[in-house]
Amino acid sequence: MKISVFCSADSNIDPDFFKLTREFGHWMGKERHTLVFGGCNLGLMECVADAVKEAGGRTIGVIPTRVEKNGTVSDSVDIDIPCENLSDRKDLMVAQSDVSIVLPGGIGTLDELFTVAAAHTIGYHHKKVILYNMKGFWAPLIALLDSLQNQGFIRGDYHDMIQPACNLREVQQLLSKIDESGTD
Repeated sequence: MKISVFCSADSNIDPDFFKLTREFGHWMGKERHTLVFGGCNLGLMECVADAVKEAGGRTIGVIPTRVEKNGTVSDSVDIDIPCENLSDRKDLMVAQSDVSIVLPGGIGTLDELFTVAAAHTIGYHHKKVILYNMKGFWAPLIALLDSLQNQGFIRGDYHDMIQPACNLREVQQLLSKIDESGTD
């Protein structure tokens, strides 16, 4: 599968997130999944790309011109897809992937998560998003989504597009279900 990963480009975060991201990336590489990522050499983005490469996997970096100008392009990019800005990057990452996985991150990661989910809601695609809830990082967001769902602010069941997973085993189980059912 081609898996887009949205995550933090910050390094000053809980070291456990790097450990769990590296474990996830090694698994991806060993299983010969292709990583589609933002192409930066920073934070969890670089961590997952390095781990995929170390385990023999392939990476596709969707790289905005500003990232190139800043000199922060990852050395772990196998295929470089240039783009103009973050909006283009999100669209290209979704187009290049079968599923998206969201690791811990900040405002940019939230933007990516909700852009993919909103496009799914409207019918632009039927690709799933797995919210990898490492160490309970996304628990407050999941509680908010549950509240929005219960109050009627989300049409349908948000679990049809965003599926939480608490550990790598749950991520693997969700991916196997997605692989069996196919995607757009």
